[in-house]
Amino acid sequence: MKRVFVNGYGSIGRRLASFLSEDDEIDLTGVAKYSPGAGVSEARSKGLNVYVPHEKKSEFAEYETAGSIEDAVRSCDLVIDASPGGRGYDNKKSLYEPLGRMAIYQGGETIYGERAVSDVLFNSRANYDSAIGKSHILQGSCNVTGMGRILKPLYEKFGSRMGRIDVTLVRRWADIEQKDKEITDTIEMTPHPHHGEDVRSYMGDIPLFLRAIKVPTRQMHLHIMDVRFTGGAPQADEVLDALSGEQGVAILWTARGTREVRQCADSMGFGFADTNMVHVHANMASAAGDTIQLMYSDDQTGIVIPENHMLLQAMLFGRPYAEAAARTESLFRMGEKKKILEDTFAR
Repeated sequence: MKRVFVNGYGSIGRRLASFLSEDDEIDLTGVAKYSPGAGVSEARSKGLNVYVPHEKKSEFAEYETAGSIEDAVRSCDLVIDASPGGRGYDNKKSLYEPLGRMAIYQGGETIYGERAVSDVLFNSRANYDSAIGKSHILQGSCNVTGMGRILKPLYEKFGSRMGRIDVTLVRRWADIEQKDKEITDTIEMTPHPHHGEDVRSYMGDIPLFLRAIKVPTRQMHLHIMDVRFTGGAPQADEVLDALSGEQGVAILWTARGTREVRQCADSMGFGFADTNMVHVHANMASAAGDTIQLMYSDDQTGIVIPENHMLLQAMLFGRPYAEAAARTESLFRMGEKKKILEDTFAR
């Protein structure tokens, strides 16, 4: 059994702690909280050990804590860093590297420049094997993860026929549970988005051109993707067939919007109302000349949680892809969720 510490207890940390608690190969050391409040009480109510910054210990005097974050890092085999964005690099340099601990970082970090946390950005569908034997890996963001689940099977099916790819990311403003984050009544443009460069890090130098906007909703991201082909585009049904067998992709025909998909997940009792996948809106797929047009929604935070589980299996156990995917499926039941979604939104 391996000991794992989740350094953070926000949108990602809560989900990770919940699922790792159910993994009989993992001893969850506990979670970190950087500020006192309801999150500490929530974690304790779930039986989790809570660790806090040593220098802030007095701020948590009214709560039962298990020790310092440094204590937790010393006692674990691997850290999943889910701390506030940008802090992962500092944690790597001050804690993980000095104490010789492996670590997984989240999408708020980077693989570029002076504050790079790793030289590998992980996408289980595209570069799983690259994580085996590594000590520090960056898990891609939700949007970057979702693009890999679509592009990798398309390249496997159509290969050199694929040409230029244009993607518009319509990003949600905040997660559902981020009640303290105000949603502004505007459409916000994102100059120089990182997502295209991140995708090319694991897909190779593909002709991907990307723009991003942020819209006032909490109900998932939406990707609008146009793929050009040499010799004419395939039929839309051929593209949907190439995606239909993917573990993390659901083909939906009658969902009118992202909120409807989320409400289905919630009503069916999916943990955190997450689907953990992307949803191709098949009724919006079309072929026009040399171009296939696709739209798919991305389960924001929920999509990266099974990815983290795949990644820790590569790093801690060195498992082959198929075996890791089967273990992740046993925890997240994505196949079952996919069937429910596809049956609910069948044509």
